[in-house]
Amino acid sequence: MPILEIGTHLPCRWRDEDYHKCEVIERRPGQEEGTYEYYVHYTEFNRRLDEWVEEARLDFTKIESKTGPEQKPAEVKDDGSCDRKVTRQMKRKHDEANHKGTEEDSKMTALEKEHEEITKVKNINTIEIGRYEVDTWYFSPYPEEFAKCSKLYICEFCLKYMKKKKTLTRHKLKCDLRHPPGNEIYRNASLSVFEVDGKKNKIYCQNLCLLAKLFLDHKTLYYDVEPFLFYIMTECDARGCHMVGYFSKEKNSPDDYNLACILTIPPFQRKGYGKLLISFSYELSKKEQKVGTPEKPLSDLGLLSFRSYWTQVLLEILRKHRGNLSIKDISAMTAIKTEDIISTLQSLNLIKYWRGQHIIAVDPKIIEDHLKNTGKNTVRIEPKNLHWAPMPVASKPKYR
Repeated sequence: MPILEIGTHLPCRWRDEDYHKCEVIERRPGQEEGTYEYYVHYTEFNRRLDEWVEEARLDFTKIESKTGPEQKPAEVKDDGSCDRKVTRQMKRKHDEANHKGTEEDSKMTALEKEHEEITKVKNINTIEIGRYEVDTWYFSPYPEEFAKCSKLYICEFCLKYMKKKKTLTRHKLKCDLRHPPGNEIYRNASLSVFEVDGKKNKIYCQNLCLLAKLFLDHKTLYYDVEPFLFYIMTECDARGCHMVGYFSKEKNSPDDYNLACILTIPPFQRKGYGKLLISFSYELSKKEQKVGTPEKPLSDLGLLSFRSYWTQVLLEILRKHRGNLSIKDISAMTAIKTEDIISTLQSLNLIKYWRGQHIIAVDPKIIEDHLKNTGKNTVRIEPKNLHWAPMPVASKPKYR
């Protein structure tokens, strides 16, 4: 069989036994001498489904030539991370200086391409955490000695990662944690939320970010955790408080972001935890007496979760008040930013632009039909169970 070049397109047999067009991202020697395995991206699917495949799954009779030149890979540090990552701070500085011309644009584009290059091949296939063995979705910059492992074992309480099952077994006997290392700020039945300061619990938060990167494509925060607070949602039983998801939030956001990153661990997805996490972020915004919005860009699943949350909240308010509200009124009641309210109402065809203003057009029947489609959210955040106060803003010293 011919050796496929990087960038080649051809059909590959997927898990549904049908052939789907894919692009060859990387190759490595196969288990048998003279054979190769190929890391492929299915062009019609999300990157989370990229995988290594053997030659037998590829249709070599329908090879398409490379679409472009091979890119030079970015340099990798010993810890497995890209030598130059596109961090949140770099992006913000770039946006602020955007008026300076195209040179900065090209530099940022080059950095983004480098970051994409180093993260294109998934390095860890599965993790074992708690009672679950989970297939990973994306690359994560674990230290090199761990990144070469096909499977990692992770303590569900302290999030320490290990290469061997027996190491995890020994660790469990010594690990004293039975919940995230922060303050419990919310409890309702078996559901608890803990606030963890990235500065006070740096190692835990770094481990959390490395774990999250396995399931988030565009996450760039790995080690710079000190400016962030992390809110860990858990389900509690006699054994302890087991993480189901989390979101992070800048301690001081100049852009009014109330959420920087959000993840529901795959075994707990499609159970309503995503909406609960989002709802919790807005309850914090209400305590701060601010409106909030998530940091962009959102992942595909994150956008779906936010759109679903915004839709349900707005429809319920419009039904209750029969539409006799302005967009500013709704924003004040929900802590949702006006731009997010407008875009959501536009997607529902419940807003019109008339004489320079956005006018909410409410039809009770249409609202009821939309509410039926949103489904029922059985579990809600109870504000009375939230025991939390905003961090005091550091005031500038006064000089006489």
